[in-house]
Amino acid sequence: MTTALLSGRLAHLGVIRFAGPDAITFLQGQVSNDTRRLAEGRSVFAAYSSPQGRVLAVLTLLPHSSGVLAVLPRELIAPTMERLRKFVLRAKVKLEDVSDELWVVGQHAPAGAGLDVPAESRGYVERDGMGVARVGQDASRYWVAGAPQHLTDRGLAGGTAAAPQIEHDWRLADIRAGLPQVYAATSELFVAQMLNLDLLDGISFTKGCYTGQEIIARTQHLGRIKRRMYRLTLPPGSWTLGQPLRLTDGRTGRLTELAQFGEQFEALAVLNMAAPTDAAATDQGDTDLSSGAAVAAEEVLLPYSFTP
Repeated sequence: MTTALLSGRLAHLGVIRFAGPDAITFLQGQVSNDTRRLAEGRSVFAAYSSPQGRVLAVLTLLPHSSGVLAVLPRELIAPTMERLRKFVLRAKVKLEDVSDELWVVGQHAPAGAGLDVPAESRGYVERDGMGVARVGQDASRYWVAGAPQHLTDRGLAGGTAAAPQIEHDWRLADIRAGLPQVYAATSELFVAQMLNLDLLDGISFTKGCYTGQEIIARTQHLGRIKRRMYRLTLPPGSWTLGQPLRLTDGRTGRLTELAQFGEQFEALAVLNMAAPTDAAATDQGDTDLSSGAAVAAEEVLLPYSFTP
């Protein structure tokens, strides 16, 4: 069952701007994807990870005329900037929280909004400071970033009363597309491949060194991907992001994205690819994963595949 999804400002997301001649080079040493694509007029989907390879934030990078814009949850803006500033050193790059200066809009029906839109995956176009980027392979969803007044004048921002529904609908669309996100509750819990970033053009294995690269590369080349992100339908209940989950088939994991739809919930969750045979199989000390009653969740196919 599907329903019409609302477009408008995504107030739960914020923007970090990287301005200066070294912005792309600086980001190349920090995130999982090849930021040289930004210079080609393309958006970039990437993870920013700890030196231990755990994802701190999932970023959508846009090559805006004012600097590279990183779109991520507002609750992660401050800790992400604090970490990144430690690596600036002599690089000619300035980091700013411009979440109030540049709003992010999620557009589900760009054809009816009078926007110039890119035709290709990860494409980006800009006019009068308003940037538009296609969301991955999806030809029906676009990021729009621009000044609040410009977006409001164009009727793209949506109303304040509709903000919770707009956020809900965007997150629901992300779930159905199998697009990962991390929030404060799930930051630093997963390696990039656990969030399927290697399947979503979110990792470059040829770009060279960046923070967390050694762990991410070792995970890929040694075949140690034991957990993946799955799409689930959950029964009615009190579900929260980061909540431990144990399915009736024995697999365990954590919820990473969640949206109610009718009486049920649609969700993304990072789960063991196979049921653990004993308590020692739980991931890196996550001992609470096997606790609690088993959940009768229904697994739903993602729009992409991986080998169990």
